Amino acid sequence: MEKNYSILLYYCYAEIEDFEAYREEHHLFCVENNLRGRVIISPEGLNGTVSGLEKDCEKYMAYVRSDQRFGDTEFKVEAHDLMAFAKLHVRVKPEIVHSSLRHLNPREETGTYVEPNEFKEILEDQPEDTVILDVRSNYEHNVGKFKNALTLDIDNFRDFPERVKALDHLRDKKIITYCTGGIKCEKASAYLLEQGFENVYQLHGGIIKYGIEAEGKDFEGKCYVFDNRITADVNHVNPSILSKCHITGEPTDRMINCANAECNAHIPMSEEAGWLKDGCCSDECRESPSRRPYDGTGYYQKNTNHYNPLKGVKREPATIK
Repeated sequence: MEKNYSILLYYCYAEIEDFEAYREEHHLFCVENNLRGRVIISPEGLNGTVSGLEKDCEKYMAYVRSDQRFGDTEFKVEAHDLMAFAKLHVRVKPEIVHSSLRHLNPREETGTYVEPNEFKEILEDQPEDTVILDVRSNYEHNVGKFKNALTLDIDNFRDFPERVKALDHLRDKKIITYCTGGIKCEKASAYLLEQGFENVYQLHGGIIKYGIEAEGKDFEGKCYVFDNRITADVNHVNPSILSKCHITGEPTDRMINCANAECNAHIPMSEEAGWLKDGCCSDECRESPSRRPYDGTGYYQKNTNHYNPLKGVKREPATIK
């Protein structure tokens, strides 16, 4: 199947004083170039996942980098056969990733970058003094993680600082953090340094860049992503299935959202179990009046009838507290 579309994943920490005006400008550019996705603009920078035709995504990358504030933005680019989003959202938020660590500025101090091919060598023969630390949430690392990685029991990244207390016994180790695209690691590694950990590194560009540049070797399972795909293949060398079906316990790397809109849990579920349970994680959810019709995908896009990409371009300014 021909892949004429691109999916862009990126972030850039940079001060934005006129964030509301820039949000409006950014939104209009996306509309005029047929782009869809999710973009967060905050006083501390940009964070986005954007999809469109390859030529339109090329224009978008040039547009972002043409602003000197974001000139060094690095894009992870993946080819795809379809538009990966149904809508466009460009929003103002206090942080580009909700971390509860707004006082940290990765432009000032963060963990040392480890490039993908160097990281691959570390995974192949991991030294005893090195810890590979996954800083993502449970539903993400449950479906895929690096070989021998240490995972944390967190439902949201904002819980990371609390979990760091359990890492005190690793203070004499070399710690390499990783996440999907690198953005969480900027704050996670900076926080570890602030807490007195001295030997802190981070996988540059995260799992996605590792898949592109190092073929994803020794990444077990699939990578959870925040677009219509839900998960993405990363390992093109020695792929494996890490997760087990929530219903049957059989190995599966197929992820869905529970059909009960009030639950919406991210869970691994085989195709057979999905149909058996109508896409629900439990009998209770199956009986819920909020259960959505299951179509076999487990992905529930909000109603796109009468979708207008221009809606919300001009609006009341957001208040950042």
